[in-house]
Amino acid sequence: MLLVSTIFNYLYIYIMTTITLEVPDSLGEHQNDTVRFIAAKLYESGKLSLGQAAEMVGLSKRTFAELLGDYGVSLLNYPASEMLSDADRI
Repeated sequence: MLLVSTIFNYLYIYIMTTITLEVPDSLGEHQNDTVRFIAAKLYESGKLSLGQAAEMVGLSKRTFAELLGDYGVSLLNYPASEMLSDADRI
């Protein structure tokens, strides 16, 4: 899907790829957990923003942010080394 929008005279182009994931029927109600886990880990690794990860699973940013802890992912996706470096500059 190609979405083009202009905001404040800047051009943003978002290219989205669809990946089909076959999840065993035995997971039943846990199928959504699988997709949420993948989105949480992509957010944790910096591959997706919070908004992108939330969109991937069809949730609001707030709801997705509240679920991150269920997957062992911190909402504050900021490496400790960068925090220490920032603190030294203050």
